[in-house]
Amino acid sequence: MKLWSGRFGKETDALVNDFNASIQFDQRLYKEDIAGSIAHATMLGDCGIISKEDVAAIVEGLNGILADIEAGKVEFTADNEDIHMNIESLLTARIGQAGKRLHTARSRNDQVAVDFRLYVRNEIPTIVDQILHLQSVLCAQAEKYQTAVMPGYTHLQRAQPISFAQHLMAYAAMLSRDVTRLLDCQKRMNECPLGSGALAGTTYPIDRWETAKALGFDAPMGNSLDGVSDRDYALEFLSALSVLMMHLSRFAEEVILWCSWEFKFIDLDDAYSTGSSIMPQKKNPDVAELVRGKTGRVYGDLMSLLTAMKGIPLAYNKDMQEDKEPVFDAIDTVEMCLPVFAAMIDTMTVRTDNMRKAAGHGFINATDCADYLTKKGMPFRDAYTTVGHLVAQCTQTGITLEELPLNELQTISPLFEADVYDALNLENCMALRGSYGGPAVAETTRQIKAVRNFVAAHTR
Repeated sequence: MKLWSGRFGKETDALVNDFNASIQFDQRLYKEDIAGSIAHATMLGDCGIISKEDVAAIVEGLNGILADIEAGKVEFTADNEDIHMNIESLLTARIGQAGKRLHTARSRNDQVAVDFRLYVRNEIPTIVDQILHLQSVLCAQAEKYQTAVMPGYTHLQRAQPISFAQHLMAYAAMLSRDVTRLLDCQKRMNECPLGSGALAGTTYPIDRWETAKALGFDAPMGNSLDGVSDRDYALEFLSALSVLMMHLSRFAEEVILWCSWEFKFIDLDDAYSTGSSIMPQKKNPDVAELVRGKTGRVYGDLMSLLTAMKGIPLAYNKDMQEDKEPVFDAIDTVEMCLPVFAAMIDTMTVRTDNMRKAAGHGFINATDCADYLTKKGMPFRDAYTTVGHLVAQCTQTGITLEELPLNELQTISPLFEADVYDALNLENCMALRGSYGGPAVAETTRQIKAVRNFVAAHTR
């Protein structure tokens, strides 16, 4: 018999029972549900709403159920719909009348709200730890390649010389913001909905501050309607995960390009690559491709919950049962992607020779040539035009700027002197870009140190 069966004159149709049940996915909330129930029962006892003897029986019974669940001794049933009613039914079967008093001054609406909030809050540190590990991997790789010249790109066209270290540290900087977004979400969501009841609180003299403190929240939520009605914290969480996955996807796209024969800037370790069923020569970057593909999955999780929530009037509606699967899926996806992505980056081989060869073509020192003339006194726009003519000339003859003889350069402008070749040297071009955030070794050293300090400050 269902716990809410008193109002109804017939049994729920089997199809409706299966359609309505959420136990197949919300059973993963069992720890949070039991923690919330223990806090609630303890508060009821402290407030004199139920006896201390009942509290002791409830707490002992719930701890026994927790142990049995984790030992694989509990089988949940769809007849009890969800994790909350499954655990309450188990508790009542084990301890009798005391179990029936647990739900005093509580609704499934505030019960699920606190369970879900606890679950999301508790998953954030795991994801943050995984991001911090990836940042540490990036720092370690960057330290090895601070003088490795590669072409920086805009529009996927070779643009200016940078170091491989600077390129890696750009992603490390993005990941720092991903960490702070998640921590901001965790801080903002840390209010307790328990005690909101179905929507209008309760007539019992409960102490919401006690349950909030017991569950590690900063305070109870200030409006009981809001407490059971909104899932903005889950949406914010999914949004932060979507941005994180976008960063991983962009990085994955570059990994895919870099390990192609057209670039060959890196080789992926055999342990993080796959082969072809028909082409024996193939070595495919499947890890990077799957991360890129799973990004769309996390985006879909965000859009699913946004769509489910967009037309729901206050307070709780059954539509909100659709909040959990997108969040669970996004968590599982992100927590699968981050470790394997970090391992792929950690074990890759960097082909600095091919990076340097690519940097030697594409006139990525053209801006430096224009800056050279500007420092000699030519207005930058005139210098820009002059170097543009030189690039056109070199393109026709198939040579680079640094291969132009000095006498030919001087026919274009008498400002060119022998020191122009130092200015055009790609290593010098990169080394002299010492402005804050640039690719010069002193700057990438500072960037690496900053990220390492960030990781240390946020490591548990």
